[in-house]
Amino acid sequence: MFRRSVSLIVILLSAVFVQSPAAASVPRGGVTAAKKTAEPPRVRKATTARNTRAGVRKHAARPVRTAAAVVPARPSFGALAGLHEVRDPLDLRSSVALVVDQDTNEVLLSKNEQAVLPIASITKLMTGLIISEAQLPMDEKITITQDDVDTEKGSRSRLAVGTELTRGELLHLALMSSENRAAHALGRTFPGGLSVFVARMNERAKALGMRDTRYVEPTGLSSQNQSSARDLATLVAAASHDARLRELTTSPGYEVAVGNRLLQFNNTNRLVKSPVWEIGLQKTGYISEAGQCLVMQAKVAGRKLIMVFLDSAGKLSRIADAERVRRWVEAQHPAPTAARGGATGAARG
Repeated sequence: MFRRSVSLIVILLSAVFVQSPAAASVPRGGVTAAKKTAEPPRVRKATTARNTRAGVRKHAARPVRTAAAVVPARPSFGALAGLHEVRDPLDLRSSVALVVDQDTNEVLLSKNEQAVLPIASITKLMTGLIISEAQLPMDEKITITQDDVDTEKGSRSRLAVGTELTRGELLHLALMSSENRAAHALGRTFPGGLSVFVARMNERAKALGMRDTRYVEPTGLSSQNQSSARDLATLVAAASHDARLRELTTSPGYEVAVGNRLLQFNNTNRLVKSPVWEIGLQKTGYISEAGQCLVMQAKVAGRKLIMVFLDSAGKLSRIADAERVRRWVEAQHPAPTAARGGATGAARG
């Protein structure tokens, strides 16, 4: 009943939720200077005239300051549905969270796991899975076109129209750096075109048993790409068996040649560089409707865990939530000694 209620709220919100308009401009108002006391007409008339003209020029040259318009942050679907009101033992900032032992399926932590919400760029994990499983040539050249430009959110990209990269390079950038044009180009150039690719995404989700999941495009820019924490844990488990996806999602950085320039791209998840984390697979995501999102497979305290954090409030809050869960598992839920000794490298497998 709870899942149906939240799903209904999200469906209704999807119909009315529109992109935030650009910050409203404030009319540039002039600053009126106080009138000076007039000099007696008989004293230095010429000088007064010159000073008056100079004063006009002086005041006209001054820049006019205007107050910056403040546009309040648009609340996420989860916030509008009241999901942030649900408390949890770790006081997480994510309104939805799920932590599961991948080997035993034991649920260590659950919070609103059945809520169906927008998932932003977590979408790209399914995009990558479809491309990888299709076994298309990774050295095939693909050109970024105007069709790949984001008209949903107006997001920027360092891949200008006309950029030519290999399929493998685009896949790397989509998974590691969450490059939207790269992800869209992968779907657009899939055999049969974009519509066939999106249909394949939904078919794969259905085959995995992801009953709460729906995709309408391959980037995650649309708030109509939706899923639940339980479904995303299933996706992470499936993707973790793909060696290519494990490698690309955890790559700290990648350099590509674009024309005569070398562009450096970095991972959107800084935890991949942390010595205290052993991450096997990860993906981040954000649009205003979804909040900050993060999914990971990581080895913690001898256990191979799948973590899902959706609709986290605050730019760094998803990272803080993951750190909070890691410390909690290390203190309260370590794997038995025997299992820990026999699980070397499990998070990468």
